[in-house]
Amino acid sequence: MMRALIVAAAVALSSSVALAAEWPSKAVRVVVPFAAGGAADTMGRLYTDALTAAFGKQFYIENRIGGGGLVGTEAVARAEPDGLTLMVSGIPTHVLGPAMNKNVGFDPMRDFAHIAYFGGTPNVLVAHPSLGVASYRDFLALARDAGGIEYVSAGFGTMGNWIAEFLAAKEKIKLVHVAYKGGGQAVVDLVAGHVKLGMLTWTTVAEHVRAGRLIALATTSGQRLVYRADVPTLRELGHVEFVATTWYSLSGPAGLAPAIVDSANREVVNSLESPRLKRHIEQDAIETKAMSPAEVTGFMQSEIDRWTPIITRLLGAK
Repeated sequence: MMRALIVAAAVALSSSVALAAEWPSKAVRVVVPFAAGGAADTMGRLYTDALTAAFGKQFYIENRIGGGGLVGTEAVARAEPDGLTLMVSGIPTHVLGPAMNKNVGFDPMRDFAHIAYFGGTPNVLVAHPSLGVASYRDFLALARDAGGIEYVSAGFGTMGNWIAEFLAAKEKIKLVHVAYKGGGQAVVDLVAGHVKLGMLTWTTVAEHVRAGRLIALATTSGQRLVYRADVPTLRELGHVEFVATTWYSLSGPAGLAPAIVDSANREVVNSLESPRLKRHIEQDAIETKAMSPAEVTGFMQSEIDRWTPIITRLLGAK
């Protein structure tokens, strides 16, 4: 019996190694569950370019939007674990979405193989100049006087949505969410002045803040941003427990061959040394680090453990 088990294990291992050696045999679809132009899409394209160069096969982005990122995420959970369908996963889809919506059609841990960590970018509270505020204190005063302000985020269940809900509860103000299907679409309307306030990633708003089209009021980073040291952190503004980034990762459906997981992870980690990626990481204030598949899986679980009780408690109090 023991000999049969050993033989079976050896056969399975050799098959996995052979599969990884042949993978990818053709183009790999990488689902981004948000619209083009936002942080998930931007980061996904950055890393798929690196994977395409490393493997010599096309890794291409498919934007599959809906449900605050949950539609595309569920589709990947149900996909064949053949290595030809992966996704840009992360805190919006695997941590915040399930915590804010108990009816998601997947388990963020059980239904996925988590492969590699891409990195995280802070969120920034930004205002259109026509709103007439120049600081976080101005924003609070206006929100209280006006009885509420509409704001945009990248979608329901995203970090921007959650942070705004957190601030509304803590500051006792009314913020009305205008949900979009991605940060790219949200920032277009924000810059046009159709909506005056936004909570979006630094990746999404950076060029508009630099150009003066948007005013940065506060950031969720642990320290002030190097390029905008004039913008205070929420921690400085009284929310000492609140430091958060919108982070993204690479995942696939559960059952993905370990050798494929290891191979993809290795190339993501290697790509962190490329000059092009380093340049984007610096200009977009992305915080990243090399993680093994086991480490990114553990990190995912730790983020679920961190945020779910906070969100449940806050939403239950509304």
